[in-house]
Amino acid sequence: MPQTPVARPPAGAPQASPAPQPQLPTTSQGTAQAPAAPAAGTTNSGQPATSQPAGATGQLSTAKGKSGSKDAATTPEPVAPPEQPKTEILDSSATSGGLSTDGHDPILDPPAFPSGGTTLVGGIIRQVDRIRNRLVISVFGGGHWTIAFDERTHIFRNGAEATELALKKGDRVYVDTMLDETNHNILARNIRVGVTAPPADASGQITAVDVAHGEVSLRDNINSVPVHFGVDKDTQISSGNTPISLDKVLPGALVHVKFSAQSGYRGVAREITVIAMPGAAFSFNGRVAFLDVHRGMLAVQNIDGRTYDIHFAPRRLREADNLAVGTTVKIVAIFEGNQYTAQSVQIVNPSGGEAKE
Repeated sequence: MPQTPVARPPAGAPQASPAPQPQLPTTSQGTAQAPAAPAAGTTNSGQPATSQPAGATGQLSTAKGKSGSKDAATTPEPVAPPEQPKTEILDSSATSGGLSTDGHDPILDPPAFPSGGTTLVGGIIRQVDRIRNRLVISVFGGGHWTIAFDERTHIFRNGAEATELALKKGDRVYVDTMLDETNHNILARNIRVGVTAPPADASGQITAVDVAHGEVSLRDNINSVPVHFGVDKDTQISSGNTPISLDKVLPGALVHVKFSAQSGYRGVAREITVIAMPGAAFSFNGRVAFLDVHRGMLAVQNIDGRTYDIHFAPRRLREADNLAVGTTVKIVAIFEGNQYTAQSVQIVNPSGGEAKE
């Protein structure tokens, strides 16, 4: 098989020069430096090497530093923990007694009670608002009051101190109230719950009698305040030692009443004793304690230990000119509903004899 001839350049033809080699960079001293060797532990293709040539310790350290920088760049920074609550202790000098607070802690202590006097009011609890600390009571005598209370209020039930849980609808209460000008309301200083009024006595003059409804009105002798009370089947009514019925008690009669109070102005009478009925005649025997001839009035200290005012007409009584303070007299008088009027007056002599009128 014929072979293909190989072309050869003719003699005297110019020779092709080899490809130029790349020039190495020079330093400031003019010496050429070889390019940096690949990092220890890796090949030119980036694959890990299986062997490490001697003397590459520094290069390994440099490679590790670069690798650490890369990892640090990709690793997320740790999140700061949330802030924890803390308690600050105030300087004790801020609430010391030496300041204008007079020992009062403006942060922890409740404010002082308002200045001014207290007013006692009684009634029945109609509503308790423990959210807004308010109390609504039906006041004895009429009307409703809304009263505020707080941690300064003292609450007592049957004499023992209690909490606001002792306030219940329908309970009878007595409240020491104060006017709170700051909050524009009525503030309770003391609340007394479950107070049972003891039996009471009253003496005075009957002003009205309601037989159908069993109610009586009395004007008290002490303070002239009208007192209203009821009469039931268990009420005992008597005139002296004689039992009588309610229809025999007339307006203007003087009576003594024993009753158990059930409210401020109304109770149920247990006993009614009639002392004097209008038009009834009474005898008095005692010493003259007061005398006013011009007004025609004298006071007799009766043998029953009481003093009675008796009116008389000086012109109609012969012994009017002989009356004097300290004189012992016997008087027959008619009760006219609003006063005793003397019908006869007898002066008793010191010897025990009597001087006729």
